[in-house]
Amino acid sequence: MWAWPVTEPAEITEATLALVYARLEQMDCFILGTGSAPWPVPAALRARFREAHVSIDAMTTGPAMRTYNVMQMEGRRVGAGLIAID
Repeated sequence: MWAWPVTEPAEITEATLALVYARLEQMDCFILGTGSAPWPVPAALRARFREAHVSIDAMTTGPAMRTYNVMQMEGRRVGAGLIAID
């Protein structure tokens, strides 16, 4: 777990995902919490996860947190990047 400097979806880039990419072999799924509004994952970012055989799902942060918690309780190999909301 580490602090993520992302405060809005436009800041999600190859650079801000570098620590995630370095750990893709430890995941089967990555949950992306996009704040208070939905955000489609750009094709280039989605392709990087696909190449590593890791699914990526983007949703607003509330549902992302719940989904992450359920997957953790199920013992699944999941990671998450969450944009804080008020």
